[in-house]
Amino acid sequence: MMTVGVPLFFTGTPVRAGHKGGPGLRSVFNSFPMARRVLSGPSVTRVLLLFLAASALFAQPIQSPGDGSSEERSGDLNVNSRYTIESIGFVGPGHYKLSRSVLEQMQQLIGAKLNTEALNSLVSRVRGELRAHDVTFRLDRGGSPESIKVLLQVDRGKSSFDLSIPKFAYNSQQGWTAIGEAGATIGANAFSFSLLSDRDTLAEGIAGIKAKYERLSLATDRIRLGFEFDSFHEQYDRSTRLALDDSALVDSSSLGAGAYRSRLNFEPSATFVLAKPLTLRVGMSFEQLEPESSAARSESANAVINTLRYHQRWEGSGATIQELDAGYSLRAATKSLGSDLGYTRHSVNARYDYTHNRQFVEVALALGLIYGHAPLFERFVLGNSSLLRGWNKYQLDPLGGNRLAYASVTYGYHIMRVFYDTGSVWNQGNSPELKQSVGVGISGGLGLFQKGAFLLAVAFPLRQGRVEPVLIAGMNF
Repeated sequence: MMTVGVPLFFTGTPVRAGHKGGPGLRSVFNSFPMARRVLSGPSVTRVLLLFLAASALFAQPIQSPGDGSSEERSGDLNVNSRYTIESIGFVGPGHYKLSRSVLEQMQQLIGAKLNTEALNSLVSRVRGELRAHDVTFRLDRGGSPESIKVLLQVDRGKSSFDLSIPKFAYNSQQGWTAIGEAGATIGANAFSFSLLSDRDTLAEGIAGIKAKYERLSLATDRIRLGFEFDSFHEQYDRSTRLALDDSALVDSSSLGAGAYRSRLNFEPSATFVLAKPLTLRVGMSFEQLEPESSAARSESANAVINTLRYHQRWEGSGATIQELDAGYSLRAATKSLGSDLGYTRHSVNARYDYTHNRQFVEVALALGLIYGHAPLFERFVLGNSSLLRGWNKYQLDPLGGNRLAYASVTYGYHIMRVFYDTGSVWNQGNSPELKQSVGVGISGGLGLFQKGAFLLAVAFPLRQGRVEPVLIAGMNF
């Protein structure tokens, strides 16, 4: 646990003449000839000079947060003083992803009196969630004489290793999804290796491995290089199998490839920090689809990939935090890269969070559009544990769609959450059919694994005739 000592404005015990804790004033003055002559003078003069000497020896100036440098100010604040925390932020330009409960803990401290014990508790949680080598805090002058700012300094160290569970979820209609990840950072090099079994995200289920390497800086912190290797084995629901056997349905959906047994992906990329909140990732994806029949030939889906992402976080007065995360992705498979399949996939997603004290509002939006014949793993789905919760993705469209529109609103108070989802997934040439769902759940923390997602929720699809609640449980989704 990191501890920051903050000295009092006034330290030390005044030493009185003749006091056992130190030499008396008379003995100090007797050490100098001038002092002896003064002490032998008139009594009034003696008393006056002794008083002035004592004031010069023992008086210490009282400093306020408005004086000196930021380091001096942070050391001169009294933990038992009247100072109020105006804001809590991070030192430097880095962006740190924290769980909702940690953000709520920050908000509870903002507007409260300075308390180093509470700050140390926050620092410990931040260090655990970020898997940082160390996290420290310093205090800086606020906007008024009675306020201060808390600045967190994150030290990731030259090397680190951690194990995590990025996602673990259960959907009563679709089963379990689990991802385990091991990550290591050595200097500016980051490595990760994941084992996953995911029946939730895509139109088909996948099980396999994912390995990533990223060079965190290349001559400058604004440029990062990366490489990803994926090896997946496909798992198909019975309804998807039946749909794949229906040639008329496959043709109307413009599906680019039939069932495949496994999939390999090689993906080099580069990320550029265009501005502090704006990043651009460019690269290529070389996908190899192995057919279920040994007599059939494999197919490739080689694409150029581009992702433009914007992320910004604002901290206001009165324990208010706003966060905006938005992105646009383009995947274009082309014959010039040796691809057997040709298509263009556009997707837009945005999420806005507003948190004030213990209240929380989230608005999410997703749009998708595919031109050409894309394989199953590229197609859009709704009706899983995060999009249009309560509906079954296999009932909406077992092959996914090439058009997507989705919106969601979530309101929370403390650990309680209620949400409303609406959206549609369909194919070009068909009319979209809008679906809706509502639900209630709780959100909490599970130590290092917690990301502030629903740990337990019950979702209800809104449709005529019957009510079939769906249980969603897990973390980090």
